[in-house]
Amino acid sequence: MKVGVLALQGDVREHIASLLACDVEAVAVRRAIEIEKIDALVLPGGESTTIAQLAEVFGIYQLIKDRIAGGMPVYGSCAGMILLAQEILDAKVGQKSFGGLDITVRRNAFGRQVDSFESDIDFSDGSNDPIRAVFIRAPWVEKVGDSIKILASVNSHPVAVRSETALATSFHPELTGDNRIHRYFIEQVARPALEKVK
Repeated sequence: MKVGVLALQGDVREHIASLLACDVEAVAVRRAIEIEKIDALVLPGGESTTIAQLAEVFGIYQLIKDRIAGGMPVYGSCAGMILLAQEILDAKVGQKSFGGLDITVRRNAFGRQVDSFESDIDFSDGSNDPIRAVFIRAPWVEKVGDSIKILASVNSHPVAVRSETALATSFHPELTGDNRIHRYFIEQVARPALEKVK
């Protein structure tokens, strides 16, 4: 499996390191020819409006949107969650997303940069061990559609959700050295999704 990490802004190197630790080929992608050759995609944290704008500048916005709509497995962390949402609350004027998850998210829901925090949370991956979650100007999910499974919540707000082909977290697992989220994406989302289209 070849997994691309969208390399326009954000924690690209950290995501690649986490994916490599999960025994998959991981590459930075920013051009159409690179995105056409990957099996799955990671949308890293960063600034969601900037990432979407740069995707348009690089001529890859519609390609990514179409590939996600076509069932390419995708994982988004923090800004990546916003970029996968069908609806964005507190969005900047004209802000775009790639879509792919039937969720409504609120930008900067936990507050500004100074309100960033870490917390141990329960994650529904079959393990009894909590996962360390790093929240940096993080969104949360306000509403989920029928196709969405909630995997983790903080104060009753979903912070990790999935569909058959997509996973999103409000937090940054790539910053902790714990690769459970990336492994979950590979084993429980991406591989099963790719098997269905073979």
